[in-house]
Amino acid sequence: QVQVVESGGGLVQAGGSLRLSCAASGLIFSSYAMGWFRQAPGKEREFVATIDTSGGRTEYADSMKGRFTISRDNAKNTVYLQMDSLKPEDTAIYYCAAKRLRIGSLSSEYRYWGQGTQVTVSS
Repeated sequence: QVQVVESGGGLVQAGGSLRLSCAASGLIFSSYAMGWFRQAPGKEREFVATIDTSGGRTEYADSMKGRFTISRDNAKNTVYLQMDSLKPEDTAIYYCAAKRLRIGSLSSEYRYWGQGTQVTVSS
């Protein structure tokens, strides 16, 4: 049974940082590209970042470039999202997801999803 579990969310002031973690089990982690998405209240889920199977290639949504960094540790079956210079508009539930092989920014391409972790940025 595949499990994807996010952690690390919380409350932070604007300008602060958080590091999210996502642990996956029940799958061959190194065969899956990983992605982070987020959903703010009243809004649709949006792409944040993705990383390929080896960690050598990453892509970001434009609004996150230069502030967020995605990385992975295949030995630990874990993907991370380092979030710096946080803004109140970054407040959302952040979801981790896994898809086979190639990276992608479309949520419909991802097969396995976590339950999400809440990130709240106060002004």
